Amino acid sequence: MCSSKTRLHQNGNTINGRAVLEPKSNQVPTLERRNSLKKNNPKPPIINNMIINPSLSSPPISPKLKSPRPLPVKPIKPSADQNILTKSSSSLIVEAPGSIAAARREQVSIMQEQRKFKIAHYGRLKSGNNDNHKTVPLDTNNTSEEKRCSFITPTSDPIYIAYHDEEWGVPVHNDMLLFELLVLTGAQVGSDWTSVLKKRPALREAFSGFDAEVVAKLSEKKIISISAEYGIDISQVRGVVDNSNRILQVKKEYGSFSKYVWGFVNNKAMRKEYKWSKKIPVKTSKSESISKDMVKRGFRYVGPTVIYSFMQAAGLTNDHLTTCPRHLQCL
Repeated sequence: MCSSKTRLHQNGNTINGRAVLEPKSNQVPTLERRNSLKKNNPKPPIINNMIINPSLSSPPISPKLKSPRPLPVKPIKPSADQNILTKSSSSLIVEAPGSIAAARREQVSIMQEQRKFKIAHYGRLKSGNNDNHKTVPLDTNNTSEEKRCSFITPTSDPIYIAYHDEEWGVPVHNDMLLFELLVLTGAQVGSDWTSVLKKRPALREAFSGFDAEVVAKLSEKKIISISAEYGIDISQVRGVVDNSNRILQVKKEYGSFSKYVWGFVNNKAMRKEYKWSKKIPVKTSKSESISKDMVKRGFRYVGPTVIYSFMQAAGLTNDHLTTCPRHLQCL
């Protein structure tokens, strides 16, 4: 219970000598308070569904918006001038100084120019003026003079040239000369025609002019003497003696060595039409058949290659090139 002295007076301003507010002086009517709060604290603005708080010091972060989809655009074909500009600009980029592409392109262009120059000036000779060119023939030889077979060159030995112009390919029917050519072609294996032709006079002397009847009578002592005197391998000397005996047997059967040999080609020289020497064979089926028959009869040094060379030398086949004047003369 409160005494009368401590009782609150609604109309007084002191309690026990102290100044106090009256109980209702601190109370604010609810409706008025709400209205004052509304006035003092206005609602924050709303932007893009976002409430912005003005009390925050940092600015608000806007949300990421989806970029609008671009409208389709039809491609426009560039004109001719635009193409030229584009190509020139791209070439400037590719052909930058010092780039690998520029160096390669320059190298290719130089090669193309050299190739065009070779094609344009093939068979021609430059004159003083670069614009005028004088055409010269590819062959510097005299066109009126016919060419020999291509294996006859300016460096060929005169004895070989004479053999080509006078004997090679000429039909031979003499038994002694056929025997001589058979020996020469056998000696030519592992050597060359020029060396064999230079030994020809010594061989003729050693074998009595290639008389088969005389050679067949040579004794072993005479064979050794011939080998030592003329520098001929002794096995080669014995082979010549053996072949002379085989020729004598053929003569008894056929009447002559010539009839035996020419019987393989029906007594008619085989005519060939070769334009290049590389086309001339080293052996044929005909030389193989002749070689096989002679081997059966006991001949020595008569392989298919040797026999084909013998056929060429004896004129059984005409292997002069068609460009050679001897081609028609040997028919």
